[in-house]
Amino acid sequence: MNIEIDLNIVWFVLIGVLLTGYAILDGFDLGVGALHLLVKKDEERRLLINAIGPVWDGNEVWLVTGGGALFAAFPEVYATVFSGFYTAFMLLLFVLIFRAVAIEFRSKQEMKWWRQMWDAAFSISSVLIAFLMGVALGNIVKGIPLDANKEFTGTFLGMITPYTVLVGVTTVALFMMHGAIYGVMKTEGELHNKMRGWVNNTIIFFVICYVTTTMATLVYYPHMTEHFKEYPYLFIVAILNMLAVANIPREILHGNDFKAFLSSSASIAALMALFAIGLFPNIVISNPDPQNSLTIYNAASSQKTLNIMLIIALIGIPFVLAYTISIYWIFRGKVKLTKMSY
Repeated sequence: MNIEIDLNIVWFVLIGVLLTGYAILDGFDLGVGALHLLVKKDEERRLLINAIGPVWDGNEVWLVTGGGALFAAFPEVYATVFSGFYTAFMLLLFVLIFRAVAIEFRSKQEMKWWRQMWDAAFSISSVLIAFLMGVALGNIVKGIPLDANKEFTGTFLGMITPYTVLVGVTTVALFMMHGAIYGVMKTEGELHNKMRGWVNNTIIFFVICYVTTTMATLVYYPHMTEHFKEYPYLFIVAILNMLAVANIPREILHGNDFKAFLSSSASIAALMALFAIGLFPNIVISNPDPQNSLTIYNAASSQKTLNIMLIIALIGIPFVLAYTISIYWIFRGKVKLTKMSY
């Protein structure tokens, strides 16, 4: 029996998986960065940086891999988005680089002003990265102006709307919740107790933002719900998302920090799934001219290219997974400060 495989859908899902992996992995270290200035002691700030120190740069491999997959599978989307969002992407790259510099330079000198300067740079850049990513997702939901040649005709300031800002703030709130849970999992003593107290506050912040964003989406962008109306069973993804978030305080209360982290990761995966379901089969929605939208079919590479790239991806992804798992296994457990620490 011959089973027909739609390579366009396969690549849509694969890119979604890669970006979800990035959101889960880099999400917690961006969240730790966003919370960084809330601790005042130099030793505690060092502990937070060392909690993400061995893994933060490896986490960003998932973003690079996702971008590469987008270029290979849907080159027109890559060209349109990266050229249209050029200013935003340059700003994102700047803060990504600046954040890395802050992590590496922070402990090179003992002076208090030096460390405080790089602490501020690390925290602000972490918040900006999460916010800019959220704004980008918000623009994909509401749609961007594209002409008949699939070229972006808007402006950078046109991307900043109340809705996209709301999605950006929600993304920051989500990563702060995720980062607080990771901090609880990796620290001990006074800092551990302090971060444990932050978890419920960050959950409340996220839930308020999430409910507000969901209501705004239902009212202003109802096209994101069409598949859920057509296939009601898909609503189970939204239910699983709510259950995952609700399970976090329960696991924290019982001291099951790792299970709380898994629940937080599951909520991020569910949110990405909800986003993908609402968007499908579009990748970039054209607003106000929907006929110019980029879909998984009109913006894809040839079937031969998709097939060859899928084989390469199936060979390469296990190496990325093996690297990620091995690094987390090597640096498992609570963070300890040594002379080799940041």
